[in-house]
Amino acid sequence: MSGMRATVKDVAKLAGVSPKTVSNVINGVVFVRPETRARVEQALSELDYVPNMSARGLRNGRTGMIALALPDLLRPYSAEIVHLVVELAHERGWGVQIEQTASEPRREFELLSKARAYLVDGLILNPVNLDDSAVLSAGPLPPLVLIGDVDQDLVSQVAIDNVAAARDMTRHLIARGCRRIVAVGTPEIPRGSSGAGVLGSVAEAPGTAASRLRTAGYRQALEEAGIPNDPALEIGLDRWRPEGAATVVGKYLGDHELPDAFFCFTDTLASGALSALWGAGVAVPDQTLVAGFDNVLESQFMIPPLTTVDFDRRAFVGAALGLLEERMADKNAAPRRVIVPHRVIERVSTTR
Repeated sequence: MSGMRATVKDVAKLAGVSPKTVSNVINGVVFVRPETRARVEQALSELDYVPNMSARGLRNGRTGMIALALPDLLRPYSAEIVHLVVELAHERGWGVQIEQTASEPRREFELLSKARAYLVDGLILNPVNLDDSAVLSAGPLPPLVLIGDVDQDLVSQVAIDNVAAARDMTRHLIARGCRRIVAVGTPEIPRGSSGAGVLGSVAEAPGTAASRLRTAGYRQALEEAGIPNDPALEIGLDRWRPEGAATVVGKYLGDHELPDAFFCFTDTLASGALSALWGAGVAVPDQTLVAGFDNVLESQFMIPPLTTVDFDRRAFVGAALGLLEERMADKNAAPRRVIVPHRVIERVSTTR
């Protein structure tokens, strides 16, 4: 293109469609067959197409829209994040497009491509693992902020200190006399491994960034208390859903002696663990303690009310939007990392 900006006609020619079809794909109002849409989106990406903002009549060259992409919209935690992003973004005069990546790099790549092609002003993304994320391979990035647990310095990010938070919760359980503490949500052990070698290095273990970091904090607290780490007390599962936690905790109860406590790496996992314990006739907190992580709204209404790790979600989302606004104003601004403080909220599930 000799440095000239691609036009709708250029995209239409490359995709083998009419300019009107290209406009329909860009505007997203008129239905376009999936195979046609895919050709147009590929052409938009190849030509690095940028819409003519003056022709659209948009002020300051902005759409007024940002995108938020989370891996699993079914989780209560995700619902709370979506709610706050929408509310706080509206206070800034922005609309929000919500996407679910399902932890698939392909979906992340498509979203990043669309952000460039359609000029969504910015994107908030929550990858579960950086190595698998499209952030590393999608080419030039639009204004982008990461939220969550991956360790990187490519773009601005808002996070909590997962290692310290898990360490503090484990210390809380130890202070209540617990020594055999089951961690629910640790990285899974590949089939055929003995376990000891795999679990010896959290950095090399499979699983999400959150599972690795929270496992590290759990182990640190055990070590400082002089409690040997027992791999049999670490339970992994592929998806952090309540039904998965209920299954693995139920199986654990059938195969092992009842531990002093269960530290679940999310409140969602804790709800599944509580269900399995109730089904097995185990009283909480009389016979064993249960703790969670995230302080979702439902945690205080669980039976019994759940001890959990809390952080100011409004401050978390506000920081993410502030960093995104920085990137939108200056795409060359140096990346910044904001760590939001956490605290342990004690409720009945760990009170004896």
